[in-house]
Amino acid sequence: MSDLTSLTLTDALEGLENKTFSARELTQAFVDVIEASNDTLNAYVVKTPEKALDMADVSDARRAKGEAGLLDGAPIGVKDLYCTKGVRTTACSEILGEFTPTYESTVTQNLWDQGAVMLGKLNMDEFAMGSSNETSRFGPPANPWRREGSNATLTSGGSSGGSATAVAADLCLAATASDTGGSIRQPASFTGTVGIKPTYGRASRYGMVAFASSLDQAGPIAKTVADAALLTEVMCSHDAKDSTSLPVETPQWRHDVSKGVKGMKIGIPKEYRVDGMPQAIEDLWQQGIDWLKAQGAEIVEVSLPHTKYALPAYYIVAPAEASSNLARYDGMRYGARVQGDNLTGTYEGTRADGFGAEVQRRLMIGTYVLSSGYYDAYYLRAQKVRTRILQDFETVFTEVDALLTPTCPSAAFAYGEKSDDPVEMYLNDIFTVTANLAGLPGISVPAGVDGQGLPLGLQIVGKALDEATCFRVAGAIEEAAGFVAKPERWW
Repeated sequence: MSDLTSLTLTDALEGLENKTFSARELTQAFVDVIEASNDTLNAYVVKTPEKALDMADVSDARRAKGEAGLLDGAPIGVKDLYCTKGVRTTACSEILGEFTPTYESTVTQNLWDQGAVMLGKLNMDEFAMGSSNETSRFGPPANPWRREGSNATLTSGGSSGGSATAVAADLCLAATASDTGGSIRQPASFTGTVGIKPTYGRASRYGMVAFASSLDQAGPIAKTVADAALLTEVMCSHDAKDSTSLPVETPQWRHDVSKGVKGMKIGIPKEYRVDGMPQAIEDLWQQGIDWLKAQGAEIVEVSLPHTKYALPAYYIVAPAEASSNLARYDGMRYGARVQGDNLTGTYEGTRADGFGAEVQRRLMIGTYVLSSGYYDAYYLRAQKVRTRILQDFETVFTEVDALLTPTCPSAAFAYGEKSDDPVEMYLNDIFTVTANLAGLPGISVPAGVDGQGLPLGLQIVGKALDEATCFRVAGAIEEAAGFVAKPERWW
């Protein structure tokens, strides 16, 4: 029954409803393939096969009674950023040791309430800080895709690299992820999957290990736009436990995917044509424009003049918020502790041993820009730039319904190719950070492959709270692209 693992979420739910197979059979197929593949791919950092099969049995009993939820019996993976009651949650950092939460994050609780089955916790960059998943305490996951004629192990992107690997390699039907500057959309682009970051405040951050509180947002990585729409629908909800959660209804986005783009105006921001962008990405972007035109959309060139300041602003705001959020990890209350000669020594030893090099780099940047004498020059100025970026989007969205851009400036790269140069690594976020700074929804859809056979994604950015349009445009791109390429199995 291993072919069960290649199903989309939508098809798997249909098979469960039609009693073609049971939730236990479906879950067992995933448990078996994880056992056979995870040592090579390193997608899961915690496997929960017994819990998954128990949840599947309960799901089968519910379905037999006619009480099935929207996701009943669907096996999914959970990024190690989400607190899961009774299951270790470390954000892939040494400093959290063997921390096992006594409570459930709101997003995962929403999934379990609708009958989803948990296969385990997925690899990620430490505290979600990274663009390649190389900062995880458990080592990096492997991208199931490879360049033609090469055995080099490629990154599946960051920080949600484990989620992207697991979905692309059929180690789960779909996965939770999170996006602070592109950490859902970039891994989706690198692995030929679909990833959406909803509007800031759509999904609760309660029970998510924090990186940058004004930027973090939960979302899914899935195999199709329809799957992503269904998952986003379940993951999003108003939550009184999160003060930034928006008190708005969650629409049924799965009905928007097939509505088409006829009569829509799609903006093409001229600032996203950057020097040195590979020709394959330029060509794919033009192909996306042609597809939308052919389906009845009007294409409008627009300008987002403050885009060039987005990356520097992001790399001031995000580390500053991280510096504040990660101050709680001191070895006193939970997680790992390195005993020192005194209190200060314990703090210093715990943080020096517990935080990896990239997290330490960002914490030092963040502490510096918040320090006396520099706060106004850096942090306050970055927040003003952020406001200008939002105003650019608000102006443009009076003319158009959504924007179409590339998701990333390159296809997946090999491990070690960029890790020696943090600035080059940070440039991976150049097309994605603006949506986080402005709090807008953005979705990446696989639309083609480059000359080396690696997947490339197109990104749609929508107005705040207008995920419906994102799903409509994404559905149109998906239909036109007909992307069915899969990585050749080597693991």
